[in-house]
Amino acid sequence: MSAAMSWPALPIDAALPALAEALDQGTSAVLVAQPGAGKTTRVPLALLDAPWRNEGRIVMLEPRRLATRAAARQMSRLLGEDVGQTVGYRVRMESKISTRTRIEVVTEGIFTRMLLDDPELTGTAAVLFDEFHERSLDADLGLALALDARALRPDLRLLVMSATIDGARVARLLGDAPVIDSPGRTYPVETIHREPDPLQRLEDQIAAATLAALREHEGSVLVFLPGQGEITRTAERLAGRLPADTDLAPLYGQLGTREQDAAIEPAPPGRRKVVLATSIAETSLTIEGIRIVIDSGFKRVPVYEPSTGLTTLATRRVSRAGADQRRGRAGRTSPGVCIRLWNAGQTAALEPFDTPEILSADLNGLVLDLASWGVTDPAQLAFLDPPPAPAWAEANALLQRLAALDDKGHLTPAGRALARLPLHPRLAHMILAGAEDGDAGTAAELAVLMGERGLGGDDLDLARRIERFRADRSRRADDARGLAARWSKLATSADRHPRARSEGSTGSVPDVGQHLARAFPDRVAQAAGPRGRFRLANGRQAQLDETHALSASPYLVVADLTGSATQGRIRAAAALDAEDLETLFASRMSSQTTLAFDAATGSVRARRQRRLDALRLADDTAAITDFEAAAALLAKAAIQRPEALPWSKEQKALRARATYLSQTLGGSWPDLSDAALAADPSWLTPHIVGETRLAAISAQHLGSALDALLPWSERQEMDRLLPSHFHAPSGSHLPIDYAAENGPALEVRVQELFGLDRHPTIAGGRVPLLLVLLSPAHRPIQTTRDLPGFWRGSWKDVARDLKGRYPRHPWPDDPLAAPATSRAKPRGT
Repeated sequence: MSAAMSWPALPIDAALPALAEALDQGTSAVLVAQPGAGKTTRVPLALLDAPWRNEGRIVMLEPRRLATRAAARQMSRLLGEDVGQTVGYRVRMESKISTRTRIEVVTEGIFTRMLLDDPELTGTAAVLFDEFHERSLDADLGLALALDARALRPDLRLLVMSATIDGARVARLLGDAPVIDSPGRTYPVETIHREPDPLQRLEDQIAAATLAALREHEGSVLVFLPGQGEITRTAERLAGRLPADTDLAPLYGQLGTREQDAAIEPAPPGRRKVVLATSIAETSLTIEGIRIVIDSGFKRVPVYEPSTGLTTLATRRVSRAGADQRRGRAGRTSPGVCIRLWNAGQTAALEPFDTPEILSADLNGLVLDLASWGVTDPAQLAFLDPPPAPAWAEANALLQRLAALDDKGHLTPAGRALARLPLHPRLAHMILAGAEDGDAGTAAELAVLMGERGLGGDDLDLARRIERFRADRSRRADDARGLAARWSKLATSADRHPRARSEGSTGSVPDVGQHLARAFPDRVAQAAGPRGRFRLANGRQAQLDETHALSASPYLVVADLTGSATQGRIRAAAALDAEDLETLFASRMSSQTTLAFDAATGSVRARRQRRLDALRLADDTAAITDFEAAAALLAKAAIQRPEALPWSKEQKALRARATYLSQTLGGSWPDLSDAALAADPSWLTPHIVGETRLAAISAQHLGSALDALLPWSERQEMDRLLPSHFHAPSGSHLPIDYAAENGPALEVRVQELFGLDRHPTIAGGRVPLLLVLLSPAHRPIQTTRDLPGFWRGSWKDVARDLKGRYPRHPWPDDPLAAPATSRAKPRGT
């Protein structure tokens, strides 16, 4: 470290002795160093001389590839060496290390693979978690696994470094580790707020602010925008309007290495630059010459919805910590200015910190990694924030569908093969399945395209993109092909021993759509409704532009989409056909015959459907075989209007008697009124099994139902309590109307009751009948519930009137002494 004497002084230098002492006396520490302190490049170099290192490597984690390469290059410059000697780096698709390398800068995902491959981290003396405040999923996982690895490596040093973080909380996680604070560089940064215009597009406001800043201030400009789309549109608005001495440089994750490196290099002498960047430029990078920061106040973050299994990109307000990080970019090397496109009062309303990714991310990779580590419950590890239960459960469900986990969450042989590939489990499964069919290469190329936006162009049809990718001879494409070849080799090695074919094995070389369907079985989509609209197998809706060729496909597999669950926008897909589905998912398909009542024809109809989850692949008419279910549907339709059923006169009377008993005596007597029968079809269903049409229901069916509702023993009791007929003194057998409005009634000619001195009753004498007394012509002359009283009272007046109208009939003054008759004159007179 003697060369350090010639390095420019940085604020972190004052904190290095305390940090060295903390790691000499213990194995953990937290370093809170403000922006500009120099922690990223100075701390690893300072630890090279630590006595506990013993020639072991120092591994430093960075959240992004761009920062990883930049940190390694800067440390190598300080040492006067090329990258790959004392200091090297490893990122996806690129590695520069050698046997001499003692400081290895890696992305956080690379570190997770290192731990899973070697839980003891053989040859590693210390792990430094840089920019931990970004709280990426890989950083949280890496720290939890590193803490767990302490059981095997108690001498392993762990250092968490951050600019804005709750140091005390992290220190507790590390076992009450010491916290060392370091101030940052104190170049003043003036903050200017510009009131946003809600009627103007963000790109127009940014372009105007940029041009004004270039006129009013010196130095280069760093503009923070939400994403690539806004960067592209802002660049279009600035094209041809920048001063002649000013260059324009975009900076976002999907750019190639050369373009990213060019964006962070200092502007040539005498020139300025405008860097249009996403939040990739918030931390870890020092872009020389930047004195102006323009902050849109927004960032784009992935948000995972466990209920849909989809990760969508959402535009969110930057946090206060993030805004401070962005502002600090203007004061890294000299005084500067930060122009914020929001009013000053809004700053206090911002969230204090960004939401940790573990709380809003797809956890499939994390669950698989932990299963590889031997952990089935996240509570077994020390997480700063534990994974949310819904996302954890959803990840387990998908991994079980991919046969990577058993029903207890343990890793299966297929899961071990998946875990060997440093990919999302979906994509690893796709490559392994491709290896079974002898085409791991295409599957691996698709996996690269899924992770490296821009390769092969931006067409949402991945079949077209893979063709363009294969024709691309750029260095980025060559590196991507090399990575795909390594993945393919790993998958082929994992599949070296013959195994039973997995679900979806085609037995021949699959096409692009078939490969992708293995990775995204829940996103197989079927055309639904207007052109360009599709229903996914998970039940969600998605669409693409109706002018795109894929919009005419009957089936797609959707590899990427954004938006809500009901209004998803397809961003990457490939075509499928019906034969593909049968080949890939035959074991998951179900055939079901469904029955429905057709009101137009008054009959039950059967249809046979073949389904793949929420997709209906076929729907045809079929013969009815489940006659019990058909009878239930028919009965349900029939009781909508029970009064319209073909009841016989006797059945109606029987129902009325039973209903009267139910309403007056209660007990076990059934209510057979129309309202009661309409409430539940079960009384009719068993008696019409075999029928499928309303017109086929007959009085015989209804009679069978009544026999079940009123067994013979109950009918005998009902006949005793409620006789169906009244035996008149005249000898007539007269029906009793139990459905009459005013209660059970009997219509009878008055002369047929002569000689009867007691009023007719039912229900064991408890209920008097309503007598509707008729003339010989069957016209009502009187109603009464007191026949003896009638004889004694109004009979004389009634008889006098009847004698005048019906002189051939007997009208005695004393009806109780006269014989009852149904004739005009009693016989024998």
